[in-house]
Amino acid sequence: MKTILVANPKGGSGKTTLSTNLAGYFANQGQRVLLADLDRQRSSFGWLARRPEALPTIHGWAGGDSRKAVADVRPHWLIMDSPAGVHGEKLTNAVKRADLVVVPVQPSAFDMNATQAFIDILRAEKAVRKAKSYVAMIGMRVDARTRAAAILEEFLDQAGFPVLTFLRDTQLYVQAAGDGVSLYDLPPARALKDIEQWQPLLDWLQDDSRE
Repeated sequence: MKTILVANPKGGSGKTTLSTNLAGYFANQGQRVLLADLDRQRSSFGWLARRPEALPTIHGWAGGDSRKAVADVRPHWLIMDSPAGVHGEKLTNAVKRADLVVVPVQPSAFDMNATQAFIDILRAEKAVRKAKSYVAMIGMRVDARTRAAAILEEFLDQAGFPVLTFLRDTQLYVQAAGDGVSLYDLPPARALKDIEQWQPLLDWLQDDSRE
């Protein structure tokens, strides 16, 4: 089992968008997926509740006995959609548990300011320093034509972690979330441009050379 932690202390940074679409990708690859919704808003669980039964199964977990949840599902992938404001011992435990940490950042001063302190904390985490957990950055809701996109790219380049991709700002994510589906449940032609942007992230997550 591989564990992915999707984390950023800033609310609305795109954690649930990443978590649900990753779950959809791995489920469509025939993998057993456990999606852990650790946020009190339960956005990922709401998405799961809307998910059509005919689509590949994604199992949900909202807390309680994680060992039992894992034992029941025996997932290939555990994806943790973390809450806003995660810090301290809860962050340390989550990072320690994760094989891979994905940090989404939007192109706004508020998001970048909040993320800078989080990046500093991640760098200091023992699991990250000892290469037991690996961290990567993702740009979210990016319009490449804007000055904000250039500022975000410069900010992420200085983070000290790999910058994998920039996902565009499109209503397709909003529509998919409302229907309880991921990009990978849609007709390929409809989501082709966005799926291409996700590929560097998927390649990084599935890179076995770190093991």
